[in-house]
Formats: sequence, structure tokens, C-alpha cells
Amino acid sequence: MSVKSTIFSQFEQVSGEQGKTLAALRDDTLLLESGLDSLCFAIIVARLEDELGVDPFQTATDDKFPVTFGDFVKFYENAAAR
Repeated sequence: MSVKSTIFSQFEQVSGEQGKTLAALRDDTLLLESGLDSLCFAIIVARLEDELGVDPFQTATDDKFPVTFGDFVKFYENAAAR
């Protein structure tokens, strides 16, 4: 499974578990408009660390954090490639 499909799957799973309506996820979908709240993102980040073995938020060397779904995916793809 690709990094993007793993992330997409977690967004869908967590939104369902938390009773949130998930927006259509495209690369340009703003995370703030995804329908998820901070608890959802915390759950997703924890699960992705288990699944992918990386937490790019712990190892980020710059202050640019993801703003869109596409940014979020690239953030994880870049961390996994290190």
C-alpha cells in the first residue's frame, strides 16, 4: 500500500470513528476544511507512526507544516524516504 493510500485510509477510518463528515480529499483540500478536528489529527499521526514507522512532526527541521492534504502526504513521503 502506498503512503498516500495509507494516509487516505486513516483519514476515512478516523473520521468514521469520531463521527465526522470527511470532505472530499484532493491534493488541494485544506486540512482545516477536511472536516477533522485536532483530536482526529492526533489519532491519525499516532496510527501513521505505527503503520509507516515515521513521525515527521518529531523530526521536522523547518517550520513549514502541511496545509493541504497533498502537503500532508508529501510530508510523510519525504520522511519515509529518509
